[in-house]
Amino acid sequence: MGPHNRTDAVISVGSNIDREKHLPEAVRLLRRHRAIDVVDVSRVFESPSVGGGSGAPDFFNAAVRVCTGLEPDDLRDELRHIEGVLGRTRTEDINAPRTIDLDIAYYEDVAVRNNGLSIPAPDVLTAPHVAVPVADVAPDWKHPQTNQTTYEIVAGMDTSSVKPVKGFRLSPVQKADDDWESERTEVYSPKLEGLVREQLLELGEDPGREGLLKTPLRVAKAMDYITSGYSTSLDEVVNNAVFDAEGADEIVVVKDIEFYSMCEHHMLPFFGKAAVAYLPDKHIIGLSKLARITDLYARRLQVQERLTNQVANAVQEVLSPYGVAVVMSGQHLCMMMRGVQKQDSFTVTSAMLGTFKNDARTRAELMDLLKQ
Repeated sequence: MGPHNRTDAVISVGSNIDREKHLPEAVRLLRRHRAIDVVDVSRVFESPSVGGGSGAPDFFNAAVRVCTGLEPDDLRDELRHIEGVLGRTRTEDINAPRTIDLDIAYYEDVAVRNNGLSIPAPDVLTAPHVAVPVADVAPDWKHPQTNQTTYEIVAGMDTSSVKPVKGFRLSPVQKADDDWESERTEVYSPKLEGLVREQLLELGEDPGREGLLKTPLRVAKAMDYITSGYSTSLDEVVNNAVFDAEGADEIVVVKDIEFYSMCEHHMLPFFGKAAVAYLPDKHIIGLSKLARITDLYARRLQVQERLTNQVANAVQEVLSPYGVAVVMSGQHLCMMMRGVQKQDSFTVTSAMLGTFKNDARTRAELMDLLKQ
């Protein structure tokens, strides 16, 4: 699929098998998807199974507001893939219990019925368990056929069978900071949090003691943020901030870009400063984007040598300049805290492309600029 403008959409999420686990895991996988940005998440609502008989377990339902570059068919395929990851096998029985159900409720103002895809989802007009979460996260969204807002649709329904679940709040967006208030009730990633608890036990700790009660949640959130480069694309970072050079024909350098990353060998941090330079040909880029490109590749499990080259290659891909240079200086906790335990050691890596590699005078001019 080629490039596509990013579009707002709403995804309905439901589960009645191990629902406390699968609902938040589905939202986490949406957050981690490179082509899907989670904007907000509704409250969680409980409702009886539809058509599943008196013995069928009740559902947890939610809605997720997203922004995506995927076309409707491609978005549906990605949702089906996430369902498969979470153990969903679709059968002819549409009322069978399921680990997870992910459907496109709305896709901007699109109205389509073909290839088994119905947008908006018919249930947004008839089923309270779908309509209520959608209205909770997007109350002003208008149905493209009836012109009703989701709030107006719900106002005309009997919603007595749909109840908000107290004390069970899905985390909407991964953030760098800790929200201490939300941590008391927030459900983020049961699977990842469970792995952290197991690790604490293996280390001889008690995950139930006061100081560690919320540690699995905090570690899960921190790891998702620290590795958020996996779920972000270069196009998203650059965001069309490329402009005509208009006579700019001298070296552009942004120095002292702080970076933080994780050593892939020991999963310990390394950090330092980067200098990113290029010699424009036809285009220049917003200066902040050079820092954002650095973060894009730093927020992954890395080695500094590869990180340096990835940043250089990304700038080359975006601008096609005469040359690109990246120099990084970092300190590695895997050398400082363990092993040789050398506290004052620095690792310096460089990547030179184009004229910076082939022309000694241009490279010397860059070195002079870096010393200033």
